[in-house]
Amino acid sequence: MPYSNPLPLNELTVQMSKLFEPFGISQDEFMTRFGNVFDPFGLFSEKSEKVAKDLLKSVDPFGITQSYLDVQKAWLNHPKELSDGLLQLSKDSWAVQLQTWERFGGFIVQDSVPVNEYDERFQEPEWIENPYLDTIKEIYLLYTRWIEDSIYKTPNISEKTRDKAGFWMRQVLNAISPSNYFWTNPVAVKRFIETGGQSLVKGLENFITDTKYKTIRMVDNTAFTVGGNLANTAGSVVYRSPLFELIQYKPQTENVHQIPLLFVPPWINKFYVLDLGEQKSFVRWLVAQGYTVFIISWKNPTEAMRNTSLDDYMLKGVLEAANVAKQITNAPHIHAVGYCIGGIILTALMAWLDADVQGDITSPIHSWSLFATLVDFENPGEIKVFIDEETIKHIEEMMSEHGYLSGDNLADSFRMLRSNSLIWHYYVHNYLYGEELPQFDVLAWNMDSTRLPEAMHSFYLREFYLHNKFMQPNGVTLGGRPIDVRKITQPLYAVGAEQDHIAPWKETFKMCGLVKSPVRYVLATSGHILGIISPPANPPKRRYWVSDATGQLDADAWVTATPKVQGSWWEDWDKWLGQQCGEMVAPPTIGSEQFPDLCPAPGTYVLEK
Repeated sequence: MPYSNPLPLNELTVQMSKLFEPFGISQDEFMTRFGNVFDPFGLFSEKSEKVAKDLLKSVDPFGITQSYLDVQKAWLNHPKELSDGLLQLSKDSWAVQLQTWERFGGFIVQDSVPVNEYDERFQEPEWIENPYLDTIKEIYLLYTRWIEDSIYKTPNISEKTRDKAGFWMRQVLNAISPSNYFWTNPVAVKRFIETGGQSLVKGLENFITDTKYKTIRMVDNTAFTVGGNLANTAGSVVYRSPLFELIQYKPQTENVHQIPLLFVPPWINKFYVLDLGEQKSFVRWLVAQGYTVFIISWKNPTEAMRNTSLDDYMLKGVLEAANVAKQITNAPHIHAVGYCIGGIILTALMAWLDADVQGDITSPIHSWSLFATLVDFENPGEIKVFIDEETIKHIEEMMSEHGYLSGDNLADSFRMLRSNSLIWHYYVHNYLYGEELPQFDVLAWNMDSTRLPEAMHSFYLREFYLHNKFMQPNGVTLGGRPIDVRKITQPLYAVGAEQDHIAPWKETFKMCGLVKSPVRYVLATSGHILGIISPPANPPKRRYWVSDATGQLDADAWVTATPKVQGSWWEDWDKWLGQQCGEMVAPPTIGSEQFPDLCPAPGTYVLEK
């Protein structure tokens, strides 16, 4: 059996074969004659490589190890560039060594590897004043930055492999930070001394409690109650289906706008991010401005819902809720609002309704709004590291066991995108400092995770994220119709968030150039949650950019030409909504004879764990 061509890693054998070329012995012939001498077990053959890859997939379904190996092989194929990088690392190491000598000698010198001003791990003065800690910090920063930079500079390798290797290596490097260990965390040692050791005792108690939750908690869950100090705006469930409950909120003004609002929240989390405490509740604020507000509360999927599809969420969810809200209020149409994945399914429904060439269905939605919503998934933010065939197959295997993806799995994935601030920050404060957990309503909501049904999530990951078919004209078929967002004509108010790492704002801006709708676009400061939950305050705490963006494609040009405004974009949206939602009329009843009041808000589905 002829010996297979060697891998680039088998550089010694390749170089040896070249020595025999002047004697008329080709590389292939050399490998056939002498390959077993240099590689007696066939470790570098193509067949062995396949076996190794198959073995890796069984123990490493995310392909982490393979991405590392691909990076290493790429660098070995570029020895000159690798040598240059190692030489620079050596020079920088000498600079750190010199700094260490100077610090131990009592001299005040600048850090060779400066700390990022936003890196809270090394902000304590001891990281500079104590030469031991300073040395540890500098070596850690030097090598971690060099490793990460080297991965992202890897020559002749796919961006996907580079991003995956960089992401997973960052998880390792963040985990081994000296700030995560007691003896190399000056604050932890100081608190131990100040409290007579009680800080570590409390930290141990926190650790034992967290083992029951199977996670590092970010918030004191016991401080919040859904229906108590969260999700407490007065209202009633007026409709219940196997997929959702529809909540109608009680009016707080003498008259209301004729056209009601229907919120379509993401089913990745529970709806009450839009109805937090009294000071942050988006729903409460809108009701106070004279709007009739409905909101969908999605059921937390069980194994029996494993075949629930994206079509179901669109037609048996959003469309059904829109028709119920329209009938209860006796309004000519409604205004629909979609947030995150709720905005994606709302966009699909708008395209589905506008594709009704036979005119069989009268659209109940004549204007709409989108909050932090993607349509083009070519660059879906940092979550793209989880989007490839191997990872999705692994997720599908996980879902096949119970018929859903556990909310804990999803929450852990999102926390890894910001592991220093969402994992290791709480590890240090909970266990090393022994602090009490914070009481923060947004974090309490974030920890109240939901499941995702197998059929829906598999389709969504593959067709939207992996293959980006939603962007393509007629690329996705839902409810028996091909979907093309370019056919949408209803007026749109779209919102992106400047620091959103889940739905990057420049990607959400692409909607402006896709739809035929007149579009008003807002760019809010902050991130995916706090950019949207932005109640007006005095003095103003937030800022935003807003202007007409109809047909625009260049996000950078738009924001450059748009002045920044102080305050909350909610107030601008209120003015725009007033034009869409008609004249002021007497408030509608809560529910109707056909859709009676079933129970008080927040209902029953939101309480399901």
